[in-house]
Amino acid sequence: MVKRLLIVAHAPSPNTLRLREAAERGARHPDIEGVEVVVKAPLEAGPEDIRGCDAILLGTTENLGYMSGALKDFFDRSYYPVLEATQGLPCALYVRAGHDGTGTRRAVEGIVTGLRWRWAQEPLVLRGDWQEAFVDQVEELGLTLAAGLEAGVL
Repeated sequence: MVKRLLIVAHAPSPNTLRLREAAERGARHPDIEGVEVVVKAPLEAGPEDIRGCDAILLGTTENLGYMSGALKDFFDRSYYPVLEATQGLPCALYVRAGHDGTGTRRAVEGIVTGLRWRWAQEPLVLRGDWQEAFVDQVEELGLTLAAGLEAGVL
């Protein structure tokens, strides 16, 4: 049975778009055959996408110490419609943080706790000035999540 990984990531700049593309590239690794990958911007995704997936990877920028408005809108529209149906959904997060990222991470963790989703791995916070290594880290995150989904360990 094919599993579905949903990637919902805000990408307002060329670098954050590179991160979303890296997450997708990792999730679509040629060795992973049993996972369908769906990539959407937060304003295009909704409850039906969450209900139709087996795991979710979230990506956001740090905006004034909080998640992006687009990701917050995604949660606002989706929270109650999926609350009962998606408990236990494996999830992961990356944050592109120009500063600390702590407030952004904490905000998303609070929502994930309320939804009763479960972390597939520790959130990835990409702090400070842009580094090319961020792309590799997010690609690895996408690969790890998809591989775990395919292996049935998530």
